[in-house]
Amino acid sequence: MNLIRRSFLLLLVVCLGCVAQSASPELTQKIERQVRSYYKIPPEVHLLIGAPSPSPEFPNYESVIVTVDNGGKKQDLTFLVSKDRSSMMRLTKFDLSKDPFAETMSKIDTSGRPTRGAKASKVVVVNFDDFQCPFCSRMHQTLFPEILKEYGDRVTFIYKDYPLVEIHPWAMHAAVDANCLAAQNGDAYWDFADYIHANQHEVSNEKTPAARLEALDKLTVLQGQKHNVDVAKLQSCVKAQDESGVKASMKQAEAVGVEATPTLFISGEKRDGAQTISEMRAALDHALKDANLPVPEHPAAAAPASK
Repeated sequence: MNLIRRSFLLLLVVCLGCVAQSASPELTQKIERQVRSYYKIPPEVHLLIGAPSPSPEFPNYESVIVTVDNGGKKQDLTFLVSKDRSSMMRLTKFDLSKDPFAETMSKIDTSGRPTRGAKASKVVVVNFDDFQCPFCSRMHQTLFPEILKEYGDRVTFIYKDYPLVEIHPWAMHAAVDANCLAAQNGDAYWDFADYIHANQHEVSNEKTPAARLEALDKLTVLQGQKHNVDVAKLQSCVKAQDESGVKASMKQAEAVGVEATPTLFISGEKRDGAQTISEMRAALDHALKDANLPVPEHPAAAAPASK
């Protein structure tokens, strides 16, 4: 009986200790108000304020984790709260032993993908592309031919797939067809990409969804014939419509923070949206200098017309 009583008392002490460590209602409210105000978090998003815990690196502060729960999508934010409860701050700790851009590139599998430009440059541009996306078309026409002419001897260009299937119904089919070409001939892949991005309307103007897919398949076979690929093998690939490779690319894209197209990674540094020629030049020049590679000379800007 005494043993049971002692066990109960021990459990009670432990529980009281847990309660003592939790944030007070007053502190919880203060933290929540600050976080909602600073990060502009709406009322419908739930915030869970964790219990303060010792911070070994900052003896006058305690660590508090705030969990942001947006319909099941959770994110933890760690804050430091002073022991006198007069201030709160958030610090970001960086590991200087790691290269974040190199880590990003290590998560993107480019093996077997067709390339343009230099075959094995230290500077690699990976573009997550959608064949039906108008902004991707604009980005493609910026990269090719203008940027390729200037940087093709020192930069490697690679495309990966990220079709936005919810809003672009034929983009997945186009990606699969393109990969059927890529499996046999890289130049055939790039010619297909050039044509589709310059002529998206030809596919979209077909009257039915089935007719659009049929138009894509015809264009694929024509490109294959132009490059003397094994047409029977190509037609078999097109008919099978194996989406596994495209879906694997989409999964990799999401793992490195891709949410829309086009999204480029220039040696691991992320660039969202269609870039202008001047933006691309600036980004590529920076990457080349960072890799100790020469920067190309750029064409002089046109002089303003005289009055």
